Amino acid sequence: MEIRIGIANTGRELNFETSESAETVRASVAKALDASASHVSFADSKGNSYIVPTAALAYVELGTEEARRIGFVG
Repeated sequence: MEIRIGIANTGRELNFETSESAETVRASVAKALDASASHVSFADSKGNSYIVPTAALAYVELGTEEARRIGFVG
C-alpha cells in the first residue's frame, strides 16, 4: 500500500510503500494524535523507518491495498 504524508511548512511530501494494512496505519496515526504523542513512526516495505512529528502532520493519504498488475491488460 502506498502512503503519502504531507508535512507542514515543507514543499515536499513523504511518499513510500508499506506492507501494513490501511487500518493498521490509520490506527497508529489516530492513536498518536489522540495521545498527543510527539511523533508517529512508519516502516516501508524495504525496511526503512520514518519518524514524523505529529505537530507537523498536514495530511496522511492512504492508497489502496490492491496489488499492481504487471503486463498487458486486455
